[in-house]
Amino acid sequence: MNLPASLMTSLSKINSFDRDAFVQVHESGEQVVSVRMNPLKKSMVNGEWSISNQEPGTHHSSLITHQPVPWSSNGYYLSERPLFTLDPMLHAGVYYVQEASSMFVEEAMKQTIDLSQPLLVLDLCAAPGGKSTLLQSIISNESLLVSNEVIQSRVNILKENIIKWGADNVVVTNNDPSAFSKLSGLFDVLVIDAPCSGSGLFRRDPEAINEWSEANVELCSQRQQRILADVWPCLKEDGVLIYSTCSYSAEEDEEILEWLGERFEVEGIRLKVDENWHIDEVQTNSGAHGYRFWPNKIRGEGFFIAAFRKKETPAPLRIKIKNTQAPAKKDAAIAAQWMQKTDAYSFVMQGQLIAAVPTAWHDTIQFLMQELKVRYAGVELGTIAKNDLLPEHALALSTNVHSNVVRVELTKEQALDYLRKNDLQLDHPHKGWALATYNGMGLGWMKLLGNRMNNYYPKEWRILMR
Repeated sequence: MNLPASLMTSLSKINSFDRDAFVQVHESGEQVVSVRMNPLKKSMVNGEWSISNQEPGTHHSSLITHQPVPWSSNGYYLSERPLFTLDPMLHAGVYYVQEASSMFVEEAMKQTIDLSQPLLVLDLCAAPGGKSTLLQSIISNESLLVSNEVIQSRVNILKENIIKWGADNVVVTNNDPSAFSKLSGLFDVLVIDAPCSGSGLFRRDPEAINEWSEANVELCSQRQQRILADVWPCLKEDGVLIYSTCSYSAEEDEEILEWLGERFEVEGIRLKVDENWHIDEVQTNSGAHGYRFWPNKIRGEGFFIAAFRKKETPAPLRIKIKNTQAPAKKDAAIAAQWMQKTDAYSFVMQGQLIAAVPTAWHDTIQFLMQELKVRYAGVELGTIAKNDLLPEHALALSTNVHSNVVRVELTKEQALDYLRKNDLQLDHPHKGWALATYNGMGLGWMKLLGNRMNNYYPKEWRILMR
């Protein structure tokens, strides 16, 4: 692996940089595999990992051992990389394949804010959804996460992963950071995993080396400043900003922390880091603290993170809802019959779809739908046709499907066929809508028609691997 010479020269200025060890770990070919479990959909049974590594077309499988990621309550290192695509549990949202270093966002959140309180959290640069699903897992049920992706082509994968996670307290938006500036002081927490030059991912993605340049580092630094400046007004006084990158470059890390201290009234927050984690702490001239993850020191990829508290009073915000987008009471009652719990939910319209959102956040969500490009909110239940609900895929993956809904438990082979959007030969007494499940986890909808079925798995989500 030919690491850029200019990158190596710039890193030599960082005190904790060990050139020989850094080069060795990149040339080793070692890959660190880690996943994070979904606490809404438990899959660790008696401490055993939910899947085995089985090659396509064979019957040979081997148990995959795992070890906890020390700074994550739900993260695990795996001893080898399974064929994740061929595990139905991945498609059911039981876990997320996430790089271990980035899971440290959980530790930063726990040390800087009271997670037991109702919080409004903004994940600004959220696709593909790793940090958003992590944030949803650690905030309280009474909190709301707004998961935003700037790039339109990437927002669909974010929405897909949020739907698979099955939570109902998430809103997915597709906006430029500048759109949030008008939401003055609305958010308690702002998480910005900023677009960066990507040097921290060279070991995992060697192709990224070809895209790296000093000019791109400078461009990313300027973009990071613009993003922070645009979105800063929406964070409330004493609110927490968590800033991170997957870059080693000081221009995107320490220098951004310095710029924040010069530009805004902030208080850097020092985090407690176990010395056994081998995470390097840096302190800037302004008193900010940052934390750098070197792949030769920790089990994970390159990462940098810092936390701040806002010490400015934003302009007052008046939440005024112009038009409430609510379904007809009759239609809402039909949709509610598909939900196990309805007492803490309200119903809103997203185009032709009826969605259930937490009542405590109903007005806030309506306001966001009015002010932003909202792509998804709460749980989409379905559309009403002839006094019946045509159920939406999101309902199948939620944890609030009514127990009266007929479920069809599939074998692994059947589940994979279903996920390929093939029609299965099933002999089932029920006729009509049914929930396809694997190990008790919802995969999607099917319509049973005697000895056959129609497969309603989303065409754009189907797996192609045989």
